[in-house]
Amino acid sequence: MLPASGPATISVFASPTSWIESDAHTQCRQVAALDGMIHVAAMPDLHPGKGAPIGAAMTSRVLYPFLVGSDIGCGIAVFPIRLKRPVPEKLAARFPDLDRPLHPEHDADDPAWTVVSGEIPAGHVEGLGTVGRGNHFVELARIGAVLDPTHAGRLGLAAGDLVLVVHTGSRGLGEQILREHTERHGAGPAPDPQAYLARHDEAVRWGALNRRLLAARVAYALGAAPTEPVVDQCHNLVEVRDGSYLHRKGAAPGDGRDVLIAGTRGTPSYLVAAHAGPEANYSVAHGAGRKMSRADALCRGRAKHTVEELRRTPVGSLVVCGDRQLLFEEAPGAYKRIEQVIDDLVEHRLATPIATTVPLVTYKTADLAVGSRRDERRRRGRR
Repeated sequence: MLPASGPATISVFASPTSWIESDAHTQCRQVAALDGMIHVAAMPDLHPGKGAPIGAAMTSRVLYPFLVGSDIGCGIAVFPIRLKRPVPEKLAARFPDLDRPLHPEHDADDPAWTVVSGEIPAGHVEGLGTVGRGNHFVELARIGAVLDPTHAGRLGLAAGDLVLVVHTGSRGLGEQILREHTERHGAGPAPDPQAYLARHDEAVRWGALNRRLLAARVAYALGAAPTEPVVDQCHNLVEVRDGSYLHRKGAAPGDGRDVLIAGTRGTPSYLVAAHAGPEANYSVAHGAGRKMSRADALCRGRAKHTVEELRRTPVGSLVVCGDRQLLFEEAPGAYKRIEQVIDDLVEHRLATPIATTVPLVTYKTADLAVGSRRDERRRRGRR
């Protein structure tokens, strides 16, 4: 328990051996001092963010849009996929350009639209089917160790099964919603919570739709049929609970939900059955959490690794990323140990590990050089 300067309480669900920056603790105290704040629950992946900590669930009598941030509805979904020969080198070359958006009119014949039913939330068609930058990704992975056969069976998963893991959010829509608030009210509360929540909920639905579109685009490109997600939880949102506002910023809903807690592109991720209570604000961690800033990761990474070294990970998987700077910023070494995060959740009785997912191909952003080589091979084949 951290001391707070106001009436709000702060709980940190990390062991003494877990490394958390002092700036992240400071941000937790700053949030706890806000008017109307009740309780701040910090997860073991806690790290500093822009104005508010990432890896925290914060309950208040007042709704603060900046505590959710711009990527409203960002989350992680897991889709089963069936492939005959999952050879990473061949599959990496077949990933589509997920930086190129799908437009309902210009790309009406794209088969990925089959997973869309009803209207597009908020009528926002810009950026559909794109993954975005930063820590977002689409990953082909296999189920590694099954740690709880009962829960794994409930999800229909077994060791060796293949899954698509999709991590993205509401793209420009969430940014627009936060920008319109901050231009008028800065970091202050929402003057009309219901009006904010109506737009917020559309962004959450948009993010879930975008994850489905991305999974469908990749499935079709790899020669498979799209499937329904077995897990899909967003970790940037606000929830009205017991008359209060529960803000989650990099914290996944943990009240009886199944959650994928992301490791890195060079380590396993963990599927868990979450069972967090009120002291944890009904939340669990959303990933490994950064231990280096992007600037530090870039500087240290360039001193230790080449670009080609970072395209092949310690678990033998491949990384599709045409942005060399992003390769260094998102290197596995820039993040905390996912095993420590999971151990902390288990120690605090917030989650039960179900299974690991081991990366085969991780898509970050299009590698135009690979695309050019692929197009050239196709042209030669038609001659």
